[in-house]
Amino acid sequence: MNFARIPGQKDTIARLIRSVREERVSHAQLFTGPEGCGSLALALAYARYVSCENRSEKDSCGVCKSCVKYEKMIHPDLHFVFPVIKNKKETDPVSDSFIEEWRIFAKKSSYFTLNNWLDSIEVGNAQGMIFASEAGEIIKKLSLKTFESDFKIMIIWLPEKMHPSAANKLLKMIEEPPEKTLFLLVSDEPDKILPTILSRCQLFRIPGFGADEISRYLVSAYNADTKKADEIAKVSNGNIIRAMELFENEDSSKVNLENFKKMMRFAWKRDVISIIAWAEEMAATGREAQKNFLLYSLRLLRENLMLSIGQLRNRLVYLAGEEASFSDNFHPFIKQDNIYPLTDEFNLAHSHVEANGNARIIFLDLSLKVTRLIR
Repeated sequence: MNFARIPGQKDTIARLIRSVREERVSHAQLFTGPEGCGSLALALAYARYVSCENRSEKDSCGVCKSCVKYEKMIHPDLHFVFPVIKNKKETDPVSDSFIEEWRIFAKKSSYFTLNNWLDSIEVGNAQGMIFASEAGEIIKKLSLKTFESDFKIMIIWLPEKMHPSAANKLLKMIEEPPEKTLFLLVSDEPDKILPTILSRCQLFRIPGFGADEISRYLVSAYNADTKKADEIAKVSNGNIIRAMELFENEDSSKVNLENFKKMMRFAWKRDVISIIAWAEEMAATGREAQKNFLLYSLRLLRENLMLSIGQLRNRLVYLAGEEASFSDNFHPFIKQDNIYPLTDEFNLAHSHVEANGNARIIFLDLSLKVTRLIR
């Protein structure tokens, strides 16, 4: 990944390049923004630019030994930390336990979510985490001298998923960094990172992509029809990951929409037997799929509220296709007096799933509360 392949974020890219050209590279930097803003892609392109042997004023050269190795993600001075899972083979896993899978996955595209990554390694009901054992690996890697580049670079994807003991050891390293070490933290939820780590990082707040940037990317990367690309770009609301998912594979969105429709239909009818059966079905899916459904539902509730208060003409509604057709009839049931308790219940369910609660009870409880709130 280099800067030229990122369809936008020109101001952030210019700032990153200027820091290298002026030799003002902060030893710890945090890239954060809304989902699908390209934060990981920016961190990868920046790391490559820092290590490039023949960088220009606009980008890495793409042909030197460093760039070739970065393209394959095998540069000896580039290290990764990311959420992993425990399984029968890996009872005390670290990122290097899954590094080959990570390289294969991340080389396909630098735009993905935690759910996408965990699905690729078939986690089932497990949840991704950066375990305490990772701390020893971080210390070991960064205690070595650089092999080829001026900097050892460690990209930590989703540091908010880090076990507290690992986070505390990372804090010590950021406070007293080894010579020529660069930490690049890429976070979706910076408020969940240790405040002491946050205070020691240079912050890069990254905005979402523009609709025209996403549209051009879909046309370029997928040879998409311009009209379809424009429609997807509008619906994606600056999220390039969602735009790619809508274009590549509509299955997960269709499944989530169908589950949402069932839930709301049974809740409206107060069909408790069907609600119980639906909760059983949801409990049978993986935890990441359950969290994905709940986040999808929160987005759909927001869009339907926008419809209810007449924001379609202001272009604040991001719906298309089957979602739009369903919402035409559904949105009158989402109002200002029930949107807050509804979102509270879905957020609470997400927290309980994340805490490994009993999914059957969580979804049954959520459905019964929706039954009271939707009428």
